[in-house]
Amino acid sequence: MQLSNGPAEPKANRKTRAAAGPGSALTRGVGLGLALGLALGLGAALAASAAPVVDGKGARKLVFKPDGAEVAVVDLPFLSEADRKTLVVVGAQQPYYGAIAVAPTEGLRSRATLAAANYHDVDAARVAALRGCDAARKPEGAPCVIAAEIRPKGWEPRALQLSADATDGLRSEYGRRGGPRAMAISPSTGRWAVIKGQGAASRALEACADQSGATDCRIAVEDR
Repeated sequence: MQLSNGPAEPKANRKTRAAAGPGSALTRGVGLGLALGLALGLGAALAASAAPVVDGKGARKLVFKPDGAEVAVVDLPFLSEADRKTLVVVGAQQPYYGAIAVAPTEGLRSRATLAAANYHDVDAARVAALRGCDAARKPEGAPCVIAAEIRPKGWEPRALQLSADATDGLRSEYGRRGGPRAMAISPSTGRWAVIKGQGAASRALEACADQSGATDCRIAVEDR
């Protein structure tokens, strides 16, 4: 099984690095280990979706707790009961939002199986998981399919969705006071940046783009 490059490891191994400039913090992608042995994969590119910008107080009310994920296993005929249990166990260890893709003709324990975790929504994780799985599967086999999705516990549709790592950053880095500040996110890569001070929004967008290499960074949270 492989892992698509989400922006953080499980909490025990999570790394956060400071971005250049005063009063800034940015998460950067690192691989995370799974019980079946994972290799680093690639994130997928998605267009940034239009979404409302909320202030810090509103954002904290909308996001879920950063710890704890629930796994929805897709009813696929080639998955055994043991496979389904494995998907639940492995998926629950990952930061939300995520997805696990499997090559149907190779089965769950194929090296093509790929988990994409720590994205800002399941759709982005699905794209990343399928792309990585299809790149690794045997060319003569059937296209990869999504076998499981990973969401925060008690998930329901809300106006703002952040990855588990960004949610943690909203609490620890963004804070509740301190003047102008902004959080920029890249939906396609799961990366995010928090910048404080004058010009916070434009600087957050620059930091997000610099670290992710993506063109879809947008402001998700801002206090002026």
